Amino acid sequence: MSVTINHKRPLHLFEGYGVEIEYAIVNCDTLDIIPIADKVLEHQAGRIVNEVEVESLAWSNELVLHVIELKTNGAATELYGLGAAFQTQVEGINNILEKDNACLMPGAIHPWMNPFNGVELWPHDYNPIYEAYNRIFNCSGHGWSNLQSTHLNLPFFGDDEFEKLHAALRIVLPLIPSIATSSPIADSVRKPFHNYRMEMYRTNSIKIPSITGLIVPEAIFSRQEYQNEILERMYRDIEPHDPDKILQDEWLNSRGLMPRWDRHTIEVRVIDNQECPAADLAILEWVVALAKSLVNEETCTLAEQKEWHEEELYPILMQTIKEGEEAVISNERYLKMFGLNRSSIKAGQLCSHIFSRLKSDLYFSKDAEEHLDLIFREGTLATRILKSLPGSFQKDDLLKTYQQLCDCLRRGKAFIP
Repeated sequence: MSVTINHKRPLHLFEGYGVEIEYAIVNCDTLDIIPIADKVLEHQAGRIVNEVEVESLAWSNELVLHVIELKTNGAATELYGLGAAFQTQVEGINNILEKDNACLMPGAIHPWMNPFNGVELWPHDYNPIYEAYNRIFNCSGHGWSNLQSTHLNLPFFGDDEFEKLHAALRIVLPLIPSIATSSPIADSVRKPFHNYRMEMYRTNSIKIPSITGLIVPEAIFSRQEYQNEILERMYRDIEPHDPDKILQDEWLNSRGLMPRWDRHTIEVRVIDNQECPAADLAILEWVVALAKSLVNEETCTLAEQKEWHEEELYPILMQTIKEGEEAVISNERYLKMFGLNRSSIKAGQLCSHIFSRLKSDLYFSKDAEEHLDLIFREGTLATRILKSLPGSFQKDDLLKTYQQLCDCLRRGKAFIP
């Protein structure tokens, strides 16, 4: 079982893990959203709070009132065992929601909610931040009001470790949707993206492009350069819209990898929420295993990793956002980073190849291996959701599939159509 610690000394590479998982709150029968996250937190804490500690985890609010987040309360010493800890808290929240005939729903996007109508922002502490976002960007729409993700925070200490971790994660990033995508449906229709959440996330701050960049972060490997080239540019660009400087902080950054210098971590933000915590944690084990392999320079050097420009990695990311595991990667130089000498390969096959290589080196827990085997055999959650639906589906078909997903979350089971 993983232990969550409040460390007194700085953590070095892979000495700790921060995990955050977001869920929608819905009516048990209709699966329509219910904006009562504040009531859940009040029930647990005895008063309305933004965050409450519950055993080794914490529950907290999000931008909108129908979403609640579960997260490690500090850094966990390992990923193994966190799935069970998160599952216990999911069950605890579902027990609280029972009196309102409500439950938690997994998946990265609600399949039919209208994000332009009836969505409520968090109205309590930190509301000025959310209202500033709303005033500048209009927080209606799927990219703001309808998205649930899983975040992974990995520690580093000093520029040398930041350089290694940032370089490795930039290489891993384009592959993540091909293993973790779960958002092919929105507005009650199939979207032309397996990862519609990321397509909406990619464009939600388009008014100020420097906030998101190309999702794949720039090839920057020191704190001072990051401050000068990324953060200060964002602050300058948003200042005309934010004269009170409410949003001019490092968390304004919305790249797919977000350095948090206050925590000395890099937050990975391109992971769709899965059907149960065990599946989320399995994907996180895969991301960490590959990042470790790259940091250890097992198949390519640090210098080779640092050479990649974001405009070279971005097309690969967009392919996997659109097609998931079926995306064909034909960049031979990229494939060589993983020890492959071939002209092309499907993204899912590449991820499976990486899994097989790292599994032989005992990188994974048994639980993670089982879930990853399922993903490589049956497809991503997005693919399995689509398999569960008829070719021309109706609202009732969606309701049936997403009720099954809610049951998977409730019981901690994988979704197999």
